[in-house]
Amino acid sequence: MESMQSFGPFLAVVAAYLVGSLSFAVIVSRVMGLNDPRTFGSKNPGATNVLRSGSKAAAIITLLLDAAKGWLPVVLVGWYGAPYGLREGTLAMVGLAAFLGHVYPVFFKFEGGKGVATALGVLLGVSGWLGLATLLIWVLMAAGFRYSSLASITAAVMAPVVYLLAGDTFWLKNTPVAFGITVMALFLLYRHAENINRLIKGTESKLGKKAAPPVAVPSPGAHRGHPHHRPAKSAKPYSLAQHKPPHSGKHRS
Repeated sequence: MESMQSFGPFLAVVAAYLVGSLSFAVIVSRVMGLNDPRTFGSKNPGATNVLRSGSKAAAIITLLLDAAKGWLPVVLVGWYGAPYGLREGTLAMVGLAAFLGHVYPVFFKFEGGKGVATALGVLLGVSGWLGLATLLIWVLMAAGFRYSSLASITAAVMAPVVYLLAGDTFWLKNTPVAFGITVMALFLLYRHAENINRLIKGTESKLGKKAAPPVAVPSPGAHRGHPHHRPAKSAKPYSLAQHKPPHSGKHRS
């Protein structure tokens, strides 16, 4: 039992990272026969980019699974971790590990998504009220401005603020969890750096906008139908009828 308490936190963190490394945007898209979300739109393997494929069902499934992989490790530690020496510090670490697994997934060459849905799952695992409050901020910003990135950035900034301000009222506040939430918020801002630049320039895509279809590359023989390259007309076949002798105009009696 003592050895389990010694290695328990480490094993829990590793397991949470591996669960977080399951990129459901890619997995769901493959199962449903859609294009790889890393090849169009923002090229981000997340629910918002899956939505740009035109499949709302795939985007919803991706969102729920990405959130679940952040929620599950946190609630398991919170519900069953105490006998194994898994306390608040481990709870904060497994939440952060699941989030980092999504951002840098070992199963997908460490090229992951931004982690918004997984971070929401972690917050719901810490406290349902905290997760709902953060989700409400996201929904209000998305509905008002129609930018998923702006909503995510705002929710990320507000999550640690809400946790600290409403702590000990709706949930038990502790330093390790506050630290973990703050680190997630900083990573979310870092992962949205390009989105921030596009928002400033006014070129950011709005919610519900489908990705532009890929540009078809012309084949080597595609120029054959071009008006400047019309094929030469083939010569008409020779016919004796074309060279009849002229009629004399005289009739036999």
